[in-house]
Amino acid sequence: MATVTSRVELSDAGRDEAGPPSSAVMHIGEVAARTELSLRSLRHWEEVGLLAPSGRTEGGFRLYTEDDVEKILIIRRMKPLGFTLDEMKAVLDDIEAMRDPATSDTAQVEARERLASVQAEAAERRHKLVRQLEMADEFIGLLARETTR
Repeated sequence: MATVTSRVELSDAGRDEAGPPSSAVMHIGEVAARTELSLRSLRHWEEVGLLAPSGRTEGGFRLYTEDDVEKILIIRRMKPLGFTLDEMKAVLDDIEAMRDPATSDTAQVEARERLASVQAEAAERRHKLVRQLEMADEFIGLLARETTR
């Protein structure tokens, strides 16, 4: 079944003071297709406060920007490593703080330190996943040997 999506523009909240809408936005179906996630996951992340769409149409449909898609992809990459929703939210907050020029130097340093810690934790979790894959490959090999006897 094909998903039909359309591009619309942000409401007044997404407009620059002097002119037209500042960026195109996508409906949830297009975002789900682009990120290879389900509509249910995207809605759930909004319900739990992990990620909110940048806007809504007058009819209440969620509208996402490219920045939202980037955040969704960060979440999607953290998910297989077993990070909790709270940990994901903290990472998104720290990345946002790092990118915001209004963030104080002290807050920047603190966010950078937290992100470095998460990076180390992600590397450790990845290593464990690699080891699990190696064990799975060994098991598959064992079964292949047994079934070809």
